[in-house]
Amino acid sequence: MTFAVRAGLKKFNVAHNFETKNIYEYYGKWIREGRLKPNSDWNKDLKIKFTVQDPCQIVRKSFGDAIADEFRYAIKQCIGEENLVEMTPNKSNNYCCGGGGGFLQSGFREQRLAYGKIKDDQIKASGATYCIAGCHNCHAQIHELSHHYNGHYQVVHFWTILALALGILGPNERTYLGDDLREVNVFHPETAL
Repeated sequence: MTFAVRAGLKKFNVAHNFETKNIYEYYGKWIREGRLKPNSDWNKDLKIKFTVQDPCQIVRKSFGDAIADEFRYAIKQCIGEENLVEMTPNKSNNYCCGGGGGFLQSGFREQRLAYGKIKDDQIKASGATYCIAGCHNCHAQIHELSHHYNGHYQVVHFWTILALALGILGPNERTYLGDDLREVNVFHPETAL
């Protein structure tokens, strides 16, 4: 959606008085300002390794490495800098997962999974237990790739890890977490009153 807005404004020369931004830069900004205060202490002893998927539309086609770096800054504040394992290649050169641009909904499942094998191999090579996806299409595609190719890695939305690091991730919000994170830093709303 971010790419579509940016590209549409440019292609059709639409006059506008706003700047198109991405949530990744706000996460970094809000953490630096102290408005969001994630804590990575939960992962000091666990040392669970994460890798990150750079969404094509947000990174390569829109904001470039600068937004990828902001995303990584926010991620490191949530999981601990030492627990981020980069894919190779990464950022603007990262491989597409194969699910974006409508391909996830296209009906060409076999082709999508065949193309996505590159991403599955890349994630496996990182050795990470979790792949953080900031894009819904990436999340759904990589989740399916992991199951289809027996990836033995979990896929998680960034906001899930952010909520976990903020101590506000409830017990019913852990669908995509493995057993290693299912009980970590659980927020129980009924006891918070």
